[in-house]
Amino acid sequence: MEPARAVASFDSATGMLRGLAAFLAGRDVPLLGQAPRALEPVLSGVLGALNRLPAPVTERLYARTGVTEAVPPARLGELDSEALAEWICDHYPRRRYPVVFLGSSNGALEHLAAALGAPWLPQTLLVPVRRRGVDRDDPRAELAFGREPGRALLAANPTWQLHHMHDPNQDRLMIAGMAYFRLKWLRLPRAYHRFLRERLAPGGVAVSAECGLRWPVTRVGDRHVFQFGALGGATRDEYFSGGPRVHDLLHRYGSDRDRWDPPPPDDEAPEAEWGFDPAWPADLADAVDGAGGTWRRLRYDHPEALSPAVADLHRAWYRECGIDDRRLLIDSFLLVEPWWTLRTGSVPFWLSFNTRPSLRAAHAYLDSADPFDEIRLVLFAHGTESIGLPPMRDWDRLTSRARRLGEFTGVDPRAFPRDLAVHARAHRDLTRVRPLHPMPDPVPLERAEDFLRGRSDIEWSAP
Repeated sequence: MEPARAVASFDSATGMLRGLAAFLAGRDVPLLGQAPRALEPVLSGVLGALNRLPAPVTERLYARTGVTEAVPPARLGELDSEALAEWICDHYPRRRYPVVFLGSSNGALEHLAAALGAPWLPQTLLVPVRRRGVDRDDPRAELAFGREPGRALLAANPTWQLHHMHDPNQDRLMIAGMAYFRLKWLRLPRAYHRFLRERLAPGGVAVSAECGLRWPVTRVGDRHVFQFGALGGATRDEYFSGGPRVHDLLHRYGSDRDRWDPPPPDDEAPEAEWGFDPAWPADLADAVDGAGGTWRRLRYDHPEALSPAVADLHRAWYRECGIDDRRLLIDSFLLVEPWWTLRTGSVPFWLSFNTRPSLRAAHAYLDSADPFDEIRLVLFAHGTESIGLPPMRDWDRLTSRARRLGEFTGVDPRAFPRDLAVHARAHRDLTRVRPLHPMPDPVPLERAEDFLRGRSDIEWSAP
């Protein structure tokens, strides 16, 4: 099976890979890199019209867009982990890079890599698996479904660990007809070894991005875990023990359940989407040594921990380049556009999702930062009224902290979170921001290292 047909195009890792690869090739990413640029005005209009449909209709359409990408369970054994790694590497222009990032998915890391002119090779990918007849609010049935497909997938790929993730809160619409199989490489793929050997500049630096976020799991096999719930608006206790917000969500969506009844967790593992599996470092040390480079580790406990540091680095860099540093762009999940972030002289602050904890993180950054004249906000729309989703008036309060201009970018507040058009309009709106600036030269690694070493919430170190 062709890798591009197996990997979810709507996932954080895939979106960040496309965005960064396009930036390094001197391009932006209209339509999240999923369709030709010429279709952007057409799709913006069509998706905007869909936003005005009744909520149940919009939700069904949202769910169906994802199901079309799901892999039939019978074909999972055809997946080849090495072919997927080759596919990742082939996204990037074939040249030498002074820095290469590897590891956890992270939007702030994407901005950091763009600032340094560096590629990033993910440890984790999402393969959506087609399934029917499983109640999305029955996690025990979901686990049972995943046993046999997971066994076939892992038998064909001994270097993968399967994190079968099931989140009936934030992924409620998408999992109506698919299961989320997140795959982490336990060994550095041969293609990544080759990438470092051929494309890391002599004396260059490989950086492992290691998010320490962990989650309770139920162990299904040696390399197979089931993760119920995920980082976002609901707490771990709500996923496993219920509560008023869970009761309300289930009854709003027509379920006769009062809470979920997941299989009891018996272990803890790196969080499926964001967490870093610590099996890599031994392989990475050998690969970097063989490439004639050096290795650095970038460690942090939460995906958003990088965001303040990356934003502050951009502010300092802009000032040194003579660019006004008082324009802030808050982006979220996979709606990251490194090319237009830099062309508009925007300071990037990335949010992992659109939930209340992320809103608090943005306010906390503004509390500590020098004021911004302009604040633009791009919110990923996941189509459902999930637990922990702030009302739009709360996001309005965030943008109102700008001294001169605060606005949503690509977002239709009346349609959110069922705002299908944001995935096309966010890019279009960014292209209209003025004034534009010449693309600044890459940040020297030594400058970034000095900056990152001084942060209390992250660790930048030699192994």
